[in-house]
Order: sequence, then C-alpha cells, then structure tokens
Amino acid sequence: MSELSKEQQILVAMRKTLAAVVKDVTPPPGMRHPLSDRTIEDVRACLSLISAREKELADSEGRGGDRPYYADEPQSAQVVPIAGIRRSDKQGGD
Repeated sequence: MSELSKEQQILVAMRKTLAAVVKDVTPPPGMRHPLSDRTIEDVRACLSLISAREKELADSEGRGGDRPYYADEPQSAQVVPIAGIRRSDKQGGD
C-alpha cells in the first residue's frame, strides 16, 4: 500500500476523532443526547464531507471500492467442491 498523503492523513485523523467524540458522548438508550440537534447535523455533515473526499482521493489513485471489514472476516472466498456437498436425509425432496 502506498504512503498516505498529508491530506489523507488529516482526513483519517479528523474522521477518527469525530467518531470517537460521538462514541464518547452517546448516552445509553432512553437518555437525552448532550449535543444539540444542530451540532449533531454539523457532525454528520463533516463526516459526510470527509468520506466523500476520501472516496475521491481513493478513486483518483485507483483504490476505489475498498470497504471496511471485520478482522475475523475471511478476506477471500472459500471454494467448496460440489462433490463435497451432500444432501441430508432430513431434508424433504425427491
């Protein structure tokens, strides 16, 4: 993977910081949120702009299509031979 540009580093830091702030101030269910509705909308708008710019940069570098994944999620398809698939007698059918 190539080195991130200064702009990309800034965008990543801003996105992570805003997400951490949101996580830190999110109250338990049923409790009132400490941020005003306007502030919540502003944070959403900032995250949307950051995301859009990150996508533009990734597309211009040919890295488009990246998506987040869980660490335990398989990163490649597992091929299962058809011969290895057997029909269970418990299933209805013929």
